[in-house]
Amino acid sequence: MDLGALNPDSVEAVFMQHGAQAISFTDAGNHPVLLPGADETPLWPDSRITGLFPTDTDLHSLEEDLLSSFELKALPQHRVQELADRPWEREWLKDFHAMCFGDRLWVSPDAFEIDADPTANVVIVRLDPGLAFGTGTHPSTALCLRWLDGLNLDGLRVLDYGCGSGILAIAALSLGAKSAVALDNDGQAITATRENARKNGIEDSLFVTQDVAEITGTFDIVVANILAEPLVQNAEDICDRLAQGGSLALSGILAEQADSVIEAYHHLIEFELSAMDETTDQTWVRLVGKRI
Repeated sequence: MDLGALNPDSVEAVFMQHGAQAISFTDAGNHPVLLPGADETPLWPDSRITGLFPTDTDLHSLEEDLLSSFELKALPQHRVQELADRPWEREWLKDFHAMCFGDRLWVSPDAFEIDADPTANVVIVRLDPGLAFGTGTHPSTALCLRWLDGLNLDGLRVLDYGCGSGILAIAALSLGAKSAVALDNDGQAITATRENARKNGIEDSLFVTQDVAEITGTFDIVVANILAEPLVQNAEDICDRLAQGGSLALSGILAEQADSVIEAYHHLIEFELSAMDETTDQTWVRLVGKRI
């Protein structure tokens, strides 16, 4: 149901009173909310509420309650749909298929057949993102995967700063990196990363943690596919992790945000990005530089 001027919390309360098993808010217009601040849960100017109810719910009673609670003559635009029972948190994975990034790197769901030249030097990463971000379908992840595919990673140490599903760290190890560290503050990301590492047989080479204090030393390669604001906020910490002569890739940046991210990294003490390489894909930007 489109909310219009209705108070979201009040509508949610009515839904809950009538037995809603799940409630979600989505954008009814075209106003993305990319990065909320700490302890913020912002909504869009035009928001939509969706409730999942048991099949025996009295929807007429729900409608009457909404009309009376908000003194409405008619409900805003809405739709009722009967859904078959299924694991909805994984439903979107039916559209996840094998994808190639660069010349040799493939990311694929479990047991999916790869349509690749059998004589090619193909590297396959088997992935189940679980509830974590990162399948390669998002342009910011694809930009990082293509970058990793183009590197000679043999014997190098890699840091995936904000690992999500672990896709970048696992891809780096599969492409020849000696070891990798995957960092994320989301427990679901940690779980997904460890499971995906096990599936790809590289768990012994990957250290997964939620605690940045557990990360020691510096890395030949640092990749941070998060968002512009945390990239700026964590610029000094990210750069401190990069070894002399090491390469850094930053992604999750909208094109109009690139200048502010570049500025944050150019002005760090004893650190600068030389020959900044900017690559854009569907309005998302990847920035690459070296510590000199």
